[in-house]
This record gives sequence, structure tokens and C-alpha cells, in this order.
Amino acid sequence: MSDLRIGLVGTGGIGRTHIERVNTKLQGGKVVACADPAGAFGLSVAEKFGIKGYEDPIDMINDPEIDAIMCTTADAYHKKYVLASIKAGKYVFCEKPLAAKADECREIVEAEIAAGKQMVQVGFMRRYDEGYKQLKAAVQSGEYGEALLLHCAHRNPAVPDDWDNSMAVENSMVHEIDVLRWLLGEDYATAQVVYGKSTNNGPKDLHDPQIMILTTKSGVRIDVESFVNNHKDYDIKCEIVCDGAVLNMPEPNYISVSAGAQKGRKQYTDCFRRFADAYDAEIQAWINASKEGRVDGPNAWDGYACQVAAAAASKARETQTVQPVVYDEKPELYK
Repeated sequence: MSDLRIGLVGTGGIGRTHIERVNTKLQGGKVVACADPAGAFGLSVAEKFGIKGYEDPIDMINDPEIDAIMCTTADAYHKKYVLASIKAGKYVFCEKPLAAKADECREIVEAEIAAGKQMVQVGFMRRYDEGYKQLKAAVQSGEYGEALLLHCAHRNPAVPDDWDNSMAVENSMVHEIDVLRWLLGEDYATAQVVYGKSTNNGPKDLHDPQIMILTTKSGVRIDVESFVNNHKDYDIKCEIVCDGAVLNMPEPNYISVSAGAQKGRKQYTDCFRRFADAYDAEIQAWINASKEGRVDGPNAWDGYACQVAAAAASKARETQTVQPVVYDEKPELYK
């Protein structure tokens, strides 16, 4: 079968990284065109990579020479281009979040229902990380009893100056919201966000770290620390307390370094290196599935469910209360 001809909309940092990833590392697909909401910028990126450029992303989406779409724009544009891709009958990979708000995600779900098939994969790359996959397999095996508690952390060396208190949930812990729902195989019932003593590393008005507390439908209790200005490294932790064991996600394979009269291990400083293999695996899976006419990964309903829980957590943060997480009934298309 010939390569999947991919058009990419959104030529910022992650978009350019994905063009390079698909065209130099992966199999079965090529990014043959790109566009950006800021038309001229998309054309300049197309010239850099030697691919076709479109001033208007909608023209690219509707071009019959394009088989599938990758959407890597700013969040506010996701709904527009995902809906256009569905209307054009094309499978689409959309970086997280599926859309900026839960009701916008629901519009995408309804568009798929009207089309009669799933067409969207959401870019929750942690589901493809070997450590999380091992944890999920261990929980599903039943060998260690049921999961009771989860202790997680999401730490960054630093964040941009425009980072605000809402982003701890909506840009950082949103990854945990998705991957832990997938890992445990159940939805959330409540969400809460609490503050502790703030670091002096970040802006004066930023609450950092923050702790998100989630409870699942069966009663599993989850705490997630978001510490985005640790001035140290990019560090992801996940510990699961079960009836008969405590399970910890394996550490990445860092090199050991002896220097300056000290011995230690090299550490990652950003998500792109920490989860490089997971990014490769998720997009390769999308290419393979799209060529076979199916979705095999986080789908539009997963994108909706994540934004529902994130909205509840954000409201909990703003009001400093425990908030219910209330989903619509899952449509038959996603059961």
C-alpha cells in the first residue's frame, strides 16, 4: 500500500517536530503538505521542508490529494479544523486537548456520530509509554489485587512567564487525567485542587506546586502533584498502591555519569525527550490505523471525557471545593 499522504495544520514547534518525525523516522506515511492559521508562516515552513504549502488550512483539508490530517495548532483552532476534517471524510490526529472546552469536544463527537464512524485520534502520548503500559498490564492482571491509591507527580524545571494558575490542570495535569483514566479503566467521580506553600522559583502570584485529587467511580483515590518550577528536571512519577503490592513506574534508562567528584544519572529536562519513543509510537499507530480505515487510540470520546474532568478540576481550584465530575451518557459508537 502506498504512503498515507498527510496534511499538517499548525506549523509551530510541535507541528514542525511531527513533520520531521513522520518524514524521517516513521513508516507508511509522509507529511506532503502543511498550512497554518497565520497563512504566510505556514508557507514559509512548507518551503523549509520542501513540501506543498497552503495559505488557507481548509483548502488543504479539502484537497483530494491529501488522505489524512494532523492538527497541531493552538487549542482554540482544534474544533474548527477537526470538524472540517470529519466533513471532508478524512482521519485526523489532533494534539491534546481535542478542543478547548468540553462542549466543543461534544460537537466533534456528534459530528462523528453523524458520519457513522470514528475518525479522530487525540494526542495523549503517555498511553504509548512503556512504563505506563507496564503499570496498566500489572493492574489488569489482578495478580496484586485491586488498585486502592495512586500517588503521581508531574514536575518541570521551569515554565514561560505567561504561565498562570489554571495551566497546572489544563496544560500539565491534563495528561494524568487521561492516562490514569485509561490505566484504571474507569471514569472519575470527583475532583479537587489544593494549594500548599508556594515555591519562590516562579512568579509571585503563581500557586506552585498544586495538588489535584481525583476519586474514581469505584473509589480509587488519586493525588497528582504539579510542580512546574522545580529548577531541577522533568520528572514523571506514578505509584499504585494495591491490595497486595505497591507498583512504581520504571525509571527511564538514563546514563550514569561520574564527574566533578560526584556520581549520578543524567536527567531529562523536557517532555519531548522523556516521551520521544511514546510520540513515535502513537503517530505510527495512527498512520497504520488510518490506512486501514479505523481509529486505534485515544478517541473523540476520550478527548471529551478528559475535558469534562479538567473543567471540574478547574472549577474546584477556583472555588477551593470538591466538584463532581459529570459525563454525558456514552454514545453507542464508542462502546
